[in-house]
Amino acid sequence: MKDTLPGGLGEAPRRRSRARRWGVGVAAAAVTALGLVLMFLLAQSTNNRALYEQNYPRLFAVNVVVASLLMLVLVWVAFRLTRRLRQGKFGSRLLIKLAAIFALVGVVPGILVYAVSYQFVARSIESWFDVKVEGALDAGLNLGRATLDSLSDDLAAKARTAGSQLANTPDTSLPVALDRLREQLGANSVQVWSATGQLVASAGALRFELNPERPSPQQLRQVRADRATARIEGLDETAEGGVTASTQAVVKAWALVPRPGFELNEPRFLQIVQPLPPAIVANALAVQEANREYQERALARDGLRRMYIGTLTLCLFLAVFGAVLLAVLFGNQLARPLLVLAEGVRQVAAGDLRPTQVSRARDELGGLTRSFAEMTRQLAEARMAVEQSMQQLDAARANLQTILDNLTSGVLVLDAAGTILSANPGATRVLRAPLAAYEGRPLAEVPGLAEFGLAVQRQFDDLEAEAQQHGLDHWQHAYELHAVGHGVERNAVNIVARGAQLPGAARLLVFDDISEIVSAQRSQAWGEVARRLAHEIKNPLTPIQLSAERLELKLTGKVAPPEEAVLQKSVRTIVEQVDAMKRLVNEFRDYARLPAAELKPLDLNALVGDVLQLYAAEHAGVPVQTELDPRCPPIRGDAQQLRQVIHNLLQNAQDATESAQSGAGEAPPVLIRTRLGDSGQRVRLSVLDGGHGFAENILKRAFEPYVTTKSKGTGLGLAVVKKIADEHGARIDLANRVADGVVVGAQVSLSFAVASPPPGGRTAPSTA
Repeated sequence: MKDTLPGGLGEAPRRRSRARRWGVGVAAAAVTALGLVLMFLLAQSTNNRALYEQNYPRLFAVNVVVASLLMLVLVWVAFRLTRRLRQGKFGSRLLIKLAAIFALVGVVPGILVYAVSYQFVARSIESWFDVKVEGALDAGLNLGRATLDSLSDDLAAKARTAGSQLANTPDTSLPVALDRLREQLGANSVQVWSATGQLVASAGALRFELNPERPSPQQLRQVRADRATARIEGLDETAEGGVTASTQAVVKAWALVPRPGFELNEPRFLQIVQPLPPAIVANALAVQEANREYQERALARDGLRRMYIGTLTLCLFLAVFGAVLLAVLFGNQLARPLLVLAEGVRQVAAGDLRPTQVSRARDELGGLTRSFAEMTRQLAEARMAVEQSMQQLDAARANLQTILDNLTSGVLVLDAAGTILSANPGATRVLRAPLAAYEGRPLAEVPGLAEFGLAVQRQFDDLEAEAQQHGLDHWQHAYELHAVGHGVERNAVNIVARGAQLPGAARLLVFDDISEIVSAQRSQAWGEVARRLAHEIKNPLTPIQLSAERLELKLTGKVAPPEEAVLQKSVRTIVEQVDAMKRLVNEFRDYARLPAAELKPLDLNALVGDVLQLYAAEHAGVPVQTELDPRCPPIRGDAQQLRQVIHNLLQNAQDATESAQSGAGEAPPVLIRTRLGDSGQRVRLSVLDGGHGFAENILKRAFEPYVTTKSKGTGLGLAVVKKIADEHGARIDLANRVADGVVVGAQVSLSFAVASPPPGGRTAPSTA
């Protein structure tokens, strides 16, 4: 049954199992039919003595073989059912129960009929051989014999009388006399024979025979002795072959026909042939045959009883075995749809909606399995539709997640209490905080974002109030953040945030980093200011310096020495301040007129090494150390502008370190290093000093012109560095170095994109 159930074997094994099952069923049906035919022939042979004597042993043996085959089939079926039950296969108990029910329905009536039949047959056989029956058969047999003897004696007497009448009849008149005698007696033929066996005269059917049957010498001697005799002939032939035209049962009578005259005359003999009545012959033969069979069966009554009892028992076995086998087969046919249905229900309950097996039966059970299979198919189609919808939803969600992951904008989904429900990588990059680790927690609890979280929450609360009054659906606001990182304080981040309501009381927060835009706007503004200052201030500086020098030249030696000393000091002060103003104007001019970068592949490590030749120990108060990554590939950059960047950063680092360590012993070295990023697509240049770091107000605006912590600085160094970094598409980071909660210096880092190396190998830095 297992191979017919869903989720079981494949199509080919199911076909083989179905063919095997049909083969077993057909074989069992054939054996049962053969047994029934043999049982019928066996029953017929008991009613036919000749057939019984010829075929009964063989028929009985064949029936025994068929019964044995049926028994083996039953044993095999019982073994399979038992094995299925022990293996715990589904439906085994139902099959066994149905087989037992059908077997009991066939076996119990069969045993009851057998018991009654056994008693009936045993007692009936004994009743056949009753003493009265035997006496009746003997009486009938004697009656038949007496009747035949009476007929024979009567004809012999008539023959004696006729012989006496024919004694004086001449030979020429014998035929006529014999014919008249035949008619009187109703005989078949009448002949007169001589003592030598010669036919003298004849009348009747035998007169035309060329060679009629002659009386034997013994018969003639008996006639001479008894004067007349008679005998019945043809009765045994009739008993064996039946009454026919050629062999009829007749009574032959012979009588002596005396001859007149001397005693020496040869005597003659009269022969009369008269047929026996057919009814008497048939009755006599029937009684004789019945008596013979009775005697034979009386002698073999024990064997006959065993034959009938054996036949009855064998018929019972054949009937019971056939009934049980058919019960198992029919029970299997009846149980299969139920098992298919039950297995299908269990399969569906387990969540397996694959197509189930259906029964091909035309009855209600087959229709039920087909209906269940149709229901399962509809459920599978519904599940497939749901799965396709889920797959489409997952694909859409994955596409949306991919879009969110690759957005440069930050996207946060918050609940009504400000708790982070989800965040994209862009939000982590913009806010520079591990937002994924804080999902399920309020935004205000993220380190460095407390004020931002509270401000966003206030904006959403105000949006809800204004949405009811003015119908607003979003808000937008700009923020400046300063997040605390791992070991360093990061520079300021300018963002513009936009908020909107989502279904289910959720809130959407989208923000962009506009620090570069703000910085570019400031740089552009300062560039314009620098250009105008350089134009407005530079023109009067030269006349001022020339006028002061001419005044000194004209008055030298013409005034008293005290006044001359004051004059010289004043002129020197004017000239120095004019030079300082010129330098400031030149720096503003350079910042405003910084040329566009010519990006070419160059080796950053080689460029750093070239610049560091100017910072040898004998030329610098603060030593410079290097950590150059040999794996760094060439980058795209302008060698002249990058040389200026490195100079500015190293000078700022040395000044900061020297200022922090003034009077406190030997200053720590400045560190410049290069690193190849993990992705292999960017190279990072970092300069680390040992100074006091940047104040918070300076850290937020360090790249703006004229923002500096130096007493004599112009604040254009980092602004120029920022502008050159923008020209190179590099990202610049400015942060304080923190150790154990104490600022131990500052760090400036630039990240450059890798350039594909030229075919000739790495490109040496330009010295232009």
